[in-house]
This record gives sequence, structure tokens and C-alpha cells, in this order.
Amino acid sequence: MKKIILMLGIASAILAGCESDEKIENISEEDQISDVNARRGCASDDVLKEQIANNPELAMRIAQIETFTQAKLNDNFESRMVNGVLEIPVVINVLYKTTAENISQAQIQSQIDILNKDFNATNSDYGNVPAAFSGVKANVGIRFVLDQVIRKSTTKKSWGTSDAMKKTSQGGLNPISPTTKLNLWVCTIGNGILGYAQFPGGASATDGVVIDSKYLGSTGTATYPFNLGRTATHEVGHWMNLRHIWGDATCGNDLVADTPSHNTANYGAPAFPHYSTCSGSPVEMTMNYMDYVDDRAMYMFSTDQKSRMLAIFQSGGPRYSFAQ
Repeated sequence: MKKIILMLGIASAILAGCESDEKIENISEEDQISDVNARRGCASDDVLKEQIANNPELAMRIAQIETFTQAKLNDNFESRMVNGVLEIPVVINVLYKTTAENISQAQIQSQIDILNKDFNATNSDYGNVPAAFSGVKANVGIRFVLDQVIRKSTTKKSWGTSDAMKKTSQGGLNPISPTTKLNLWVCTIGNGILGYAQFPGGASATDGVVIDSKYLGSTGTATYPFNLGRTATHEVGHWMNLRHIWGDATCGNDLVADTPSHNTANYGAPAFPHYSTCSGSPVEMTMNYMDYVDDRAMYMFSTDQKSRMLAIFQSGGPRYSFAQ
């Protein structure tokens, strides 16, 4: 009974603070194709809540994954590593109606290159991490390898966040080997949403990351201020079990020990130091990939975020099959 109560408590913490319960798939196509107005929009948390509403057992599964994650945070990870780096194959599923949406191979490769830089601390702006956070900036040690690109012409203007793009039966593309390959769908999402990801624990049939074609990579259709590929870095962070840094609630809990409490999401490019009004008035880690700042203003993961991500690839973890 104590264990059940503990897991329910974890589930409550994870699911608290939904910013908007609006179902994006119910918005008209005309509204969905409106521009982002220079404010980052990530639907991962809302999609998770919708999945739980449709499948209440998912909340318990998420809580069990959290219990596992917390127990594994300090364990050494020595599974399928190549020179100390975990390699993840990536399948890119491009769904396009217009020529612009049928993004180039060069744009796709630019995104793979950015993921590799950001997850291995070789991004050129990594050196901009302020001294206040230099002791917790992290090289995650995950390499992404482009496995294949699948393209499909469609008649849809936008896809929303109901996972239709992940289903051939609804005009999209089913994922390829989702338990061993990261599937990334590129399409027009709409409603100002740059991307979203499925957290560990969800159904394999919908597992992966979705990025709007206007915000993928750093060339082609990539649109300022989200033209440096950080939307995918942010969403892959969710896919690896990271929460938004403000915990999706005012002064919420992102389940990471070394990130300061944030009032809420930050936008644009905040000047450092940016103080929180949460308890203790800490300096916020606005340059963390899990905030909502512009691409040019985010450039680090923390040490405990690294531990949290690697935990899910350990034996018994929800993404252990990727490490075999």
C-alpha cells in the first residue's frame, strides 16, 4: 500500500500544472496553420495528459518509470556504448503537401548534426554557459545516426497533435521499429506548436517526436528565432524523460535536482542573471534546452538531466531496447 501511495504521489507531481487542456486536433485547419508569433510552443505535456485521459493506466506506468528513474540516477551506464557514447538510429518521416514542406536532405542532416553537437557538448555556444552553472553543465554522450528518410505526399494542410501523422490509416506514416529506432515526423503541426514528443511509457505505435517543418534544422525552411535546430533537441529531451524546467506549474518540479526553480517558461533571449521569485529567488537556468527561450538562447543540459536521460536506457528501463 505504501508503494502504491508513493507512486500515485509521483504521478500527481508529474501531471500537475497543465497550462492548457485545449485539444489542438479540434481547432479548425485555418487556425492551425497560423504562425508561431516568435513564442515557442511545445505540446508534449498536453499530449501526455490527453493520453492519460484516454488510458488512465498510463499514469501508473509513468509513476513506475519515475520510481525506476530515481533509483537509477547514480548508476553507471555501460550498455550499448561506442567509445562511451550511446548510438540511436533515427528514422525521419516527412509528410508534405507543399514543396516547402518536402524539406531537403541537407536540412534533415543539419538537424542530425545539431542533435549530435547538443547531446555531446560540442555546440559552439556551450562555452557561453555562465560560471554559476559551469559546475553542472553536461556532456550527455548520445550519438544520433540517420537511419532512413521516408517521404509521403499528403492533402492535409496541418496535422494537430492527435498523432494522426503517426498512423498510415489516417494519412500519416506508421513508425519504423519504434523500440529500437527514434522516429521523427516532420510536418506542419499548426496552432503555433513547434513540436511535441511522447514520453517514455506510451504506446510503441505512437512513440517518437514530431517537429514542424519550419523549425527543423538550421537551413532550408528553418525559421528565425527557431532556426538552430533546438526544437528537436528540446523534444528529444522529452522523449528521454525530461520535463520542462519550470515543471509545467508555477515554481513547479521538473524532477531534476540541479536545475533551479523557475516561475514559469521564459521566452526570447533573457539577460543573465534572470532571477526567479520562487523560494530563495534563485538565478534561473534560462539557457537550458528544456526552457522555452529562442534557439540562440538555449545551449546546455545539466548533470542531473544527463543522469535522468541515461537512466531510461538501463536494464529494466523503458528505453532499454535502444541500448541492446
